[in-house]
Amino acid sequence: MSRVAAFTGTFDPPTLGHVDLIRRAARLADRLVIGVSTNSLKSPLFTLDERVALVRAEAATLSPDVEVRTYDGLAVDFARIVGAHFVVRGLRSGTDLDYESQMAAMNAAMAPEVETLFLVAAPALRPIASSLVKDVARGGGPIEAFVSPAVADAIRAKLR
Repeated sequence: MSRVAAFTGTFDPPTLGHVDLIRRAARLADRLVIGVSTNSLKSPLFTLDERVALVRAEAATLSPDVEVRTYDGLAVDFARIVGAHFVVRGLRSGTDLDYESQMAAMNAAMAPEVETLFLVAAPALRPIASSLVKDVARGGGPIEAFVSPAVADAIRAKLR
């Protein structure tokens, strides 16, 4: 039996923190399926198709066993659809741990067969959040330390 993992998020934009988690999760699973979602609580900079393209480009350099799909709805339902045995979640801070622990408990109640695996962000990547990257870019600041060159170019083009 192969180990399938799901890593879900809005990825607006995909950051170096996301790429690090994708790389690490791909090493832990035989197959990693990234779910790029819509989120009614967020106003994305990029369309769903643009985010999928950006994540695919970032993931393509990491592992041949990474698939990128869109989904709408609950992450745990996406995990079931793709046959994932575990869902990967990144933690940058104690605040993330509090939120993600609650989410993991809810997911366990809905899908006890799907485990949640927390990966702690690398220290240098902890301050990176997609929303902050967009704020810095909107202010004309440098974003190269937070996203890949291709993503930085896409953000600047989108903001023009």
